[in-house]
Amino acid sequence: MYNMEKHDLIHEFPSYRDKINEMKTGSNRFRKLYEEYQDADLQIHRIEEGETPTTDDHLNELRIKRVHLKDILYKMLVQ
Repeated sequence: MYNMEKHDLIHEFPSYRDKINEMKTGSNRFRKLYEEYQDADLQIHRIEEGETPTTDDHLNELRIKRVHLKDILYKMLVQ
């Protein structure tokens, strides 16, 4: 059974909600990374829900990508 927990960025960092929204419009780099994060999260969610078949290796790669992007985005938020 897969972990069905929500991982959208605002859910992950609720205290940074305003800054996330501000940076999505004010920083092209942040917006691009944010969109990549959201895309990876959506793909993972679809796989976990059984909507999209895949291999365990691919799912793990997506999870690693999501964590890496979350780390980068968090560092940008706290600067």
